[in-house]
Amino acid sequence: MRTVQLSSVADFYTGNSLPVGTAFNAQTDGYLLTRVSDMNLPGNERVISRAQQWNSSPGARSATCPPNSLIIPKRGGAIGTNKKRLAGRPCVLDPNLMAISPHAAQLDSNYLYQWFQAFDLSSIANGSSVPQLNKKDLAPLEIPLPPIATQRRIARMLDHVDELRAMRRQAAVQLDDLAQSIFIEMFGEPMKNERGWKTVSVADAGVVQLGRQRAPKYQTGKHTRPYIRVANVFEDRIDLSDVLSMDFDGTDYPKYRLKIGDILLNEGQSTELVGRPAMWRNELEGSCFQNTLLRFQANSTQTHPTFALGVFLRYFRTGEFAKISSKTSSVAHLGAARFAGMPFPLPPLELQESFSRRIESVRELRQANRSHGAGLDDLFASLQSRAFRGELWPEETNPIA
Repeated sequence: MRTVQLSSVADFYTGNSLPVGTAFNAQTDGYLLTRVSDMNLPGNERVISRAQQWNSSPGARSATCPPNSLIIPKRGGAIGTNKKRLAGRPCVLDPNLMAISPHAAQLDSNYLYQWFQAFDLSSIANGSSVPQLNKKDLAPLEIPLPPIATQRRIARMLDHVDELRAMRRQAAVQLDDLAQSIFIEMFGEPMKNERGWKTVSVADAGVVQLGRQRAPKYQTGKHTRPYIRVANVFEDRIDLSDVLSMDFDGTDYPKYRLKIGDILLNEGQSTELVGRPAMWRNELEGSCFQNTLLRFQANSTQTHPTFALGVFLRYFRTGEFAKISSKTSSVAHLGAARFAGMPFPLPPLELQESFSRRIESVRELRQANRSHGAGLDDLFASLQSRAFRGELWPEETNPIA
């Protein structure tokens, strides 16, 4: 497998001071004045085709990269995001960006993009408190270099699978939106209670409990159990990729053991994540929960767990949990008492059960979509690995266009 140093097949552009610009308004000429934040604009997920600012000229001290250059962050925490974008048109880079412009006859820009997708920029950043990337860090990188026709074939193949993955992600967003739409259609916004449902407190609708503290005396022993913490509770989803264990004795285990239908909410998190809820569906038998989480157990005579989750998801998504949380410099705490005192609408139980049946159908679709998405992720990773190890290269004497 042939490899070459990146500097032999590409040029490097380092960002500099941007000229004063005007608001970008779909101008087709001139230069995009590109900042790190522009990498996040809608439509710029792969190719930067717009920016917040524009200018008809690049400016005296600017760093202008040509179209098809690979743009990456080069300073600070942005390096850790590992964002990579292609320049769709001439871009002037600010001091926090740099670009790699491939020699077109030797290195295909889409191939370069896909190779960098598997590369961790943090692994070559220098500096301790403020990470930095420079040409000297990138120039010696060894990139596999098959014939240009093979590069294009590999890029097309990976692009195709990547497009399928993007379609799956979009489908997941649409299914999430569908679940929210069903809730609002049936019940309205719970905090506003436009439908005039009977309203009680969260504590009256079920039982609120804070998880058990991780005390040193419970670290290891014969009663070790898995426990769920903030790192496992995502929005309407439990993630078991990193589960810890500790001892729960005969008294603590029944008290903190999770049961099907329990709703877990992040008690302490950043302001935008505090109160993030998910339902426990016995994903890991015998699990308990830690004091970074609150548990809500619905009163089955008047509250359906799926409806309660719908209420809490609306409170989370509309920022109601963040509003009532206590805040320190870095963490917001929802607090069991504040959560328990929040208003909770109580439509008829039959209507809640009807909602649950509809949401269960959506959940099954989401699970199928997630499973297919995971399969595509595995396929993409396998193809990516094989492609850049040379396993998908044709014989040099028989190139594939």
